[in-house]
Amino acid sequence: MVEEVRRLLLGRRLRSVEAQDQRLTKTRALGAFGLDALSSVAYGPNEILYVLILAGAVGTRFSLPIALAIAALLAIVVTSYRQTLFAYPNGGGSYTVARENLGTKAGLLAAAALMVDYLATVAVSVTAGVEALIALAPGLDAYRVPLDVGCIVAIMLVNLRGVREAGAFFVLPTYVFLGSMALLMGWGLLRLVTGDLPHLHARPLPATEGVTLFLLLRAFAGGCTAMTGVEAIANGVPLFEDPEPRNAARTLTTLAVLLGALVLGVTVLGNAIGAVPSERAGLIAQIGHAVAGGGPLFWLVQLSTALVLLLAANTPFNGFPLLAAIMAQDWYLPRQFVHRGLRLSYYNGILVIGTLAIGLVVVFGGSTHALIPLYAVGVFLCFTLSQAGMVRHWLRVREPRWRIKLAINGLGALVTGLVTAIVVIVKFPEGAWLIALIVPALVVLFARIHRYYQQAGQEVRVWRIRPPEMQRCVHTVLVPIADLNRPAVESLVYACSISERVTAVHICLSDEEKARFRSQWAAWGTDVPLVEIHSPYRLIVEPLLDYIDERNRQEPGELLTVVLPELVPMHWWENALHNQIALRMKLALFTRPGTVVTSVPYHLQC
Repeated sequence: MVEEVRRLLLGRRLRSVEAQDQRLTKTRALGAFGLDALSSVAYGPNEILYVLILAGAVGTRFSLPIALAIAALLAIVVTSYRQTLFAYPNGGGSYTVARENLGTKAGLLAAAALMVDYLATVAVSVTAGVEALIALAPGLDAYRVPLDVGCIVAIMLVNLRGVREAGAFFVLPTYVFLGSMALLMGWGLLRLVTGDLPHLHARPLPATEGVTLFLLLRAFAGGCTAMTGVEAIANGVPLFEDPEPRNAARTLTTLAVLLGALVLGVTVLGNAIGAVPSERAGLIAQIGHAVAGGGPLFWLVQLSTALVLLLAANTPFNGFPLLAAIMAQDWYLPRQFVHRGLRLSYYNGILVIGTLAIGLVVVFGGSTHALIPLYAVGVFLCFTLSQAGMVRHWLRVREPRWRIKLAINGLGALVTGLVTAIVVIVKFPEGAWLIALIVPALVVLFARIHRYYQQAGQEVRVWRIRPPEMQRCVHTVLVPIADLNRPAVESLVYACSISERVTAVHICLSDEEKARFRSQWAAWGTDVPLVEIHSPYRLIVEPLLDYIDERNRQEPGELLTVVLPELVPMHWWENALHNQIALRMKLALFTRPGTVVTSVPYHLQC
């Protein structure tokens, strides 16, 4: 039954040789990697106006120049990243580039920042999508957090089915969203040119602040959230079909063109209708209402936007597991992240980011506004480290046309470094200080993991030990026995087959129980020595450990093996009917040096 449920949820098992068939085409890759960036159109322009309206109608005039600045920044970043795709086609993005060119600490800093941004992306995307659904059905507001959690679990299951299948799942929503937005933008611009576009008359607005440089920088920092997700393609180059770098570069260019056009289109039409974003209706909703009224296009745009916002959380589910796998190969994360599941997906990374995102959503109560300050800080730090690393790369390799490539990446590093400083300064009091604590903590954690693997590897290396002559040692086997039954007898038989020094150990919980067991042992008639340990506090495991400690003190050179009789029921649920003493003993003994632990299972047939 468990296998049938697994097959229903995740699909058939895939062989390792089928990995090549799981690569993404450019069409599917846009759905798998592009939703995060494309969905930011629903809140990036909103974040610009949220700040500018503080300066009234005068402030809102700067929305288009800021949008143009973001589009220019997007062009610089994408041009720079295209070079990264060809220089580092094995994936890892900012982490790989920074580590190989700027040093280990810079690489770990990039990885930590990117992982935090991936986590924030899942939380922000899902909560924003649920908020869009709540705007259509206000009665769902009472179930905000459960809906968030349910959506994250659903996206986890889709990604556990494999990269290619997940990409196919997200293709239709992506192109429905792009198609509906293209229709809305085209119709809106046509009505604007012909003078037929209605105005919402929401402006002029009362000004609470003046137009200052800091206000404009705050608006710019908020609008830069529209660029999150652009780096995901550079991190996932190995997931593309051959030739991977070229297909990844074309997909990145397509994504940038679409994203830039949508950001500018939403900003222009938002200004034209005098829209003011609110929690109940963002710019896209107000533009849709002004351009299409309450017609089918309005509802298509709203529903596809809500769906894309929800599914935008898929991008980190592609990027995070691959980044974690690359870091695990470098021994900076647990090796379990390298393992691929039955569907050839890095399922441990998928489960980890999904679980952490659920915890983040629950802690912040499903509020997108509360989560936004955690967003976009990490990604611009990654942009900067990646481009600075590429500058060092071109200075080192000096391949043909390296000066032009150096200039492109140098400009990218300079611009994104400036934006990183702006975003950090502006968002620090709003909650970005939390990122300033988490990212260094993750860097320290990565370094500690790497140091542990180095020390453990150094300790267990065979060539560090001179081949010894095989020496015979004193081998004693202890068999803890609660009752004289078939599991105990089979354990004793096994123990006698591996050593001539076997001792049965019985923990006595009362005088009556002690007398009963002693009479059974005498009646059975064996020459195996029996040690009886009285336990006045009715403990089982601790007296055995004390006895083993005493044996070790008396005979420090003794090789000690503990053989545990273990009852195995026919059905898994029947385990709850047994006290699991053998499991407790196994866990307690497993961490003790110098003691070998083995189990002799006895399988019930009832």
